[in-house]
Amino acid sequence: MAPMSLQDLVASLPTGETWGPAASEEKTLNGVPYAPFSKGDKLGRMADWTAEGRDKERGGRQQYTRNYRDQIYGAGTQTGFEIQQTEENTFSLVDNTRTTKTRGFGRGGGTVFRGRGQRGAQTQRGGRGTFQRVGGRGGQQGYDSRGGRGGGRGGRRFGWKDYDKPQRNRDASVVAKPDWKLLEEIDFARLMKLNLETSEGEDIDNYGFLYYYDRTFDKQPGAPTSQRKLNIIERAAYNVTTSDDPVIQELAEKDEATIFATDNILSMLMCAPRSVYSWDLVINRQGNKIYIDKRDGSNLDMVTVNENAAEAPMETTESTKDAINSPQALMMEATRINYMFPNQTVVESETSKREMQNPHPFYNPAEESDPPASKSYKYRRFDLSLEKDDEPLHLIVRTELDAVVKNNINGDDQYLTIKALNEFDNKAQGSGGALDWRTKLASQRGAVVATEMKNNSCKLARWTVQSILANADLMKLGFVSRTNPKSPDSHVILGVLGYKPREFAAQMNLNLANGWGIVRTIADICLQKPEGKYVLVKDPNKPVLRLYEVPQSTFEEDGEDMSVARTGDDDDE
Repeated sequence: MAPMSLQDLVASLPTGETWGPAASEEKTLNGVPYAPFSKGDKLGRMADWTAEGRDKERGGRQQYTRNYRDQIYGAGTQTGFEIQQTEENTFSLVDNTRTTKTRGFGRGGGTVFRGRGQRGAQTQRGGRGTFQRVGGRGGQQGYDSRGGRGGGRGGRRFGWKDYDKPQRNRDASVVAKPDWKLLEEIDFARLMKLNLETSEGEDIDNYGFLYYYDRTFDKQPGAPTSQRKLNIIERAAYNVTTSDDPVIQELAEKDEATIFATDNILSMLMCAPRSVYSWDLVINRQGNKIYIDKRDGSNLDMVTVNENAAEAPMETTESTKDAINSPQALMMEATRINYMFPNQTVVESETSKREMQNPHPFYNPAEESDPPASKSYKYRRFDLSLEKDDEPLHLIVRTELDAVVKNNINGDDQYLTIKALNEFDNKAQGSGGALDWRTKLASQRGAVVATEMKNNSCKLARWTVQSILANADLMKLGFVSRTNPKSPDSHVILGVLGYKPREFAAQMNLNLANGWGIVRTIADICLQKPEGKYVLVKDPNKPVLRLYEVPQSTFEEDGEDMSVARTGDDDDE
């Protein structure tokens, strides 16, 4: 078929049909088409050939609408003729989008963290599994100030190689058995919201005696002249659990209170949100009485080291089973130091010691070969009642004091608690960035103490709570360091600092009302349950407390239960 010419094609069209679009029916103004619009409408580009790519960068059209919807008329719109970024590295476009400033780690947050990593905000102080260390070694790290996780230089990182750091899985202080019944599971976030204001407490009775504190230890801390060797002084010391205390048994028979505990046990419960390591308490309900006990072999008697540090001491493994800087070895070392240090800082004079109203409740000279340590046991009562309670709810706690000292102003006796912080090796893993005490304690005392507050938040909080419970006038903190960082058997005392317990609690942001709220909550749960035995366990890897109902024979000396309870001690040996 021969090709058709243009003229033939036009001629073949039906009459009346024309080329091109149909005639426009739009409204015109002076011959110019227009569309009606509102003054509130935003004016943008007439044509944006790069909109698809730009929307992908911003997260799509919804993201674009969300970012721009709150702007005033005409603000924040891009020009129709964008300048494309050149290859010159020093040239960049200015981003005029609005960002919402937020505090914290959310998208769009402008917070930037510098230097070595630190722990983020915690709703569960001490819960290791809930932390994320911010920043890495060297360089400035943080969230991109324009939102999102920054990549490359300046982008946020979770610390040096935190992305491939293995999760630390600690062992529980006690293993839950199949016949244990889980009653409650309480996370630290809930515990930290509790609050109960109580009175100062009242003294019921006191036992034992106290030697006077040796003021020569108060010389300039850190100075070479104030250093002295830590000596081994064998004295009989006791840490009897609540149910075995004969004085508490007598007070319970007289119906003096509903809840009974010791300061060592009660401080652990009150400072639970700061704890990281696993621990457990045994709660016995007998009639309308509650006895909060510790089991035999419990780690409550052990003094932890750098429990709250950003990089805590590493757990023992097959290759480092006997490492001197493992948590178990450091706990044993710190516990020995806190046994010897108070004995050395008092003047043992039989003519000037302070006798309490009653003799020592646990010392039996016929059975002991060592003389008793300077110790006063004060039994004090606190009112935990609420307005809605039909009957008052009282708690009796056995507290301890270590020494007495004369006030320089009026000559009155002031009661002391004496504790010791220990330095193992400020260059070793697990030191938590601690300063060298020998060189910094004299010149940077505040920085040394602040670092210890961070690395040992739970331990110092417990000591402070114990001092407040005992109504002590002062709390003495000794700084004890290894003579050689590679040997945990020889130590030197670098100095002693004194603090008023309540002022020290304020420096640590320690809220006593929160601690009393925790005690009252646990007591209420147990009072609603039938008589029996209960075990409260802190999860070893999560900021959670679990309350179990257990058989009455649990932790009795029947071999199997005790082997489970003493597992941690066997490892220490």
